[in-house]
Amino acid sequence: MNKTYLAYRGIGELLQRVPEPVAELGGHLAGLALSRSSEEARRMFGSHLRRVLGTGLSDAEVARWTRRAFASYARYWVEGSRLATTPASVVEQRMVLERGMEHLEESMSAGRGVILALPHVGSWEWGGAWLALRGYPMTAVAEPLEPAELYEWFAAQRRSIGLDIVPLGPEAGSRLMSTLRSGGLVGLLCDRDLTGSGVEVELFGERTTLPGGPATLALRTGARLLTAAVYSGPGRCHTGVVNPPLDTSRQGRFRDDVTRITQAVAREIEGLVRRAPEQWHLFQPNWPSDLKAP
Repeated sequence: MNKTYLAYRGIGELLQRVPEPVAELGGHLAGLALSRSSEEARRMFGSHLRRVLGTGLSDAEVARWTRRAFASYARYWVEGSRLATTPASVVEQRMVLERGMEHLEESMSAGRGVILALPHVGSWEWGGAWLALRGYPMTAVAEPLEPAELYEWFAAQRRSIGLDIVPLGPEAGSRLMSTLRSGGLVGLLCDRDLTGSGVEVELFGERTTLPGGPATLALRTGARLLTAAVYSGPGRCHTGVVNPPLDTSRQGRFRDDVTRITQAVAREIEGLVRRAPEQWHLFQPNWPSDLKAP
């Protein structure tokens, strides 16, 4: 059996079994070590942070924000690993929906499906587990992992909390359209263009590409498209926000409508990220200029 799979599964099961304070301490230490050893990730996050907060940040300020970002990322992984064994009552108690549940409920009641466009902020999976408990199980897309056993274990863990995980690939679109046409809920992380075939938009003042999937699905199925985020905190709680539905009406050529709607998604992602930039778990290149940097 693959050693990588055994290692990840072993760590995940260990985090599930140890007391929560021990898991949190382990995650904090791992995040601290990663922040010191991953020079490229630190540099990339600092570059993204200056786009979000402005170029006037000092190096010391960027360093402080970056340490907080790695701590947030460690928390995300610890909590995500433990979600499958976290009691439903704890998921309920630690989820605070600050605003917007009425937008989701009204959109779901329309019966044509709902797409939640999400940034890599905080812990979207905690929100997904909470929505499943409220009667809104979510279908989401995940990048395939290697080896295959690792992906299957990851998907099984997510299914246990009410998240149906679809692997990114040629068949993902039909699975998502089927969910939407049956009136279901789809969650799509859309602040990174993993395939390189996205739609050109402006994000934080610079041109890049973002996935056109949310806009395309909304136009083809008539599903409502909303942006949302689940922030970590305060304390061990999580805070959810859901924005009103975007205008996904047909206004011109299909391609032009996809671009217009994707740009609207990008604008709302900017607002969601600016609220807690240290919780934006983006340590990879995300703009063309990132690839040109030394």
